[in-house]
Amino acid sequence: MTDESRLLLSIIELGGYPDFRPLYEALGYEVAVETRMRKAIAFLKRRSPDVIVAEFNFQSDFRDRTSSLESLLAVVQRLPHTRVIVFYEKEFSSQFDKLRARLPVHEAISFPVDEQVLRTGLRAIEKTRAE
Repeated sequence: MTDESRLLLSIIELGGYPDFRPLYEALGYEVAVETRMRKAIAFLKRRSPDVIVAEFNFQSDFRDRTSSLESLLAVVQRLPHTRVIVFYEKEFSSQFDKLRARLPVHEAISFPVDEQVLRTGLRAIEKTRAE
């Protein structure tokens, strides 16, 4: 990775939305993809992405968490330059809001994900880095 390149980690656990890799690459990101949260967390031990795009998948059967995203966000707190964009289902917005109140999320986008909203969120991240 050169000094100019930026890394985006896309975590696609359930999917069901368009492949945004062409958008990420058009905005100048090197893209890494993981499909399991444990592998994504292991990835963060090796590399520090500029941006992580992940899903909030509410899991009521978890005893001490609401989602595997919670574990990821706990790790991201140690990566001060990493920004997180989360896709979420509107029906689980109250559970997501509780998580978001405790752990930082740069941008939250409800399903169906609008590519222009995602692009705007990524450009806002770029803009804050340039300042």
